[in-house]
Amino acid sequence: MNSSSPIAQKQCNPTEQRTCLRDVQRIVVKVGSSTISEGAHLNEAALDGLVHDLALVKQDGVEVILVTSGAIAAGWPQLGLKQRPNTLPHLQAAAAVGQIRLMAAYKDRFSNYGQRAASMLLTRDDFSNRERYTRMNDTMRALLHFGVIPIINENDTVAVDEIRVGDNDTLSAYVTNLAQAQLLIILSDQAGFYTADPRHNPNSTLIHTVTTISDEIWQAAGTAGTTSGTGGMVTKLRAAEIVTNSGEMMVMAQGQEPLIVTRILKGELLGTLFLPQSRISGRKRWIAYSRPPKGRLIVDSGARDALVQGGKSLLPAGIRRVEGNFDYSDTVSCLTENGVEFARGLVNYNAVDTAKLAGKHTKDIENILGYRDYDEIIHRDNLVLLD
Repeated sequence: MNSSSPIAQKQCNPTEQRTCLRDVQRIVVKVGSSTISEGAHLNEAALDGLVHDLALVKQDGVEVILVTSGAIAAGWPQLGLKQRPNTLPHLQAAAAVGQIRLMAAYKDRFSNYGQRAASMLLTRDDFSNRERYTRMNDTMRALLHFGVIPIINENDTVAVDEIRVGDNDTLSAYVTNLAQAQLLIILSDQAGFYTADPRHNPNSTLIHTVTTISDEIWQAAGTAGTTSGTGGMVTKLRAAEIVTNSGEMMVMAQGQEPLIVTRILKGELLGTLFLPQSRISGRKRWIAYSRPPKGRLIVDSGARDALVQGGKSLLPAGIRRVEGNFDYSDTVSCLTENGVEFARGLVNYNAVDTAKLAGKHTKDIENILGYRDYDEIIHRDNLVLLD
């Protein structure tokens, strides 16, 4: 039912807000292990339903990219294990075995509808490196051009981060930005985002529309993992933040609901719709969300106002403190003196030199460093505001 809690007080006529979903031309769908696996087996019926749903969407002219979990869940029974392993080598071995089974299951089902699929195994490092990021983008666009459905998973056999909570939620947000898709749909074992964990709070209510991911929304997020997957509500909310801050939409919905993707794109009031904020360019999406910040610049209120309100570059004079170990062109976070992150950008000087310049005037750069490559620490073209 609709929520009347303070969290949802800014919502208005959610049915009308959903009409924009009918015009979406490219989507990313993320499906979790809890949706496509059942105990020690792949859920054949769930896979049948998902592929049928996506094939219908594709036939309607919408480009589809699938981010799938499930390799580990599909693999560990094949190793003769009685339960999901908990050591890294065993998890990665299960992923190696399960990835083949999972991709074969998708390939066979999509071919029944005359659709072709391709497998792409990625790691977070692929997103951090600009050249590799661009190559991935070229490959994905080529696949879409040829009418192929890219099926993406984290490369579990080498990526340690994947076997932490919710990485494929974050991965799906990265892929949405990479592909510049207009919509990310995350399918899981929950019907959407609630005011509280519905499994523990019978008074919790489903929030149909989130206009802004506020502190109240973050407080409402809990962990909702299963023995099959590693994802939680917090990671899904983080994915929503990445996508909406880039100017796109996200829907969180129940993966077992029949034809859920088709119905969402028709504007049905299903799951939780996270509305977009202002749109940013593909390059700035990469700066803000595809690279982990290597350091932090704490700036004074005047510098923050110049960046946020004036659209200026970050000059040395506005920096109060430098944290971390970063090099030229690394991504760093910009924070207020109260510790609130409000921007990210590419730095023009390394951490040691930036610390020497903190609080100093631009005209003094050469006297301090012995060289002066740039007047600013972060140029406004390489800066992304987060609030």
